[in-house]
Amino acid sequence: MGKARNERRVAPDQAMAKASNLRVSPQKLNLVAQMIRGKKVEKALAELEFSHKRISKEVKRCLESAIANAEHNHDLDIDSLVVDQAFVGKNMVLKRWTPRGRGRMGRIFKPFAEITIVVRQVEEAA
Repeated sequence: MGKARNERRVAPDQAMAKASNLRVSPQKLNLVAQMIRGKKVEKALAELEFSHKRISKEVKRCLESAIANAEHNHDLDIDSLVVDQAFVGKNMVLKRWTPRGRGRMGRIFKPFAEITIVVRQVEEAA
């Protein structure tokens, strides 16, 4: 008697990838996530390739992972994939100190974020 198989977190026509511990604030990462949400994966990859945002390289790597998961793990057609969801979450926060006047210390927060990308296969309209 083997272990019961886990249920899929996404629908049968979807695939997911997640990147965590990204050294950027969630607010800045969400700007990049908004850029690709709802677009075809080819267009989303092109926008991430030519984006001037520093974190767009990491988001592109996560999107490529979601496309590879769709192709190899779920047998989806990569030519008909769209970015169904791209959502951002908070991760850990490093707390650092900087000296201030009169012997006091000021707090510096160095936030980390995570992004989850879900791609979905759409049927071509005939």
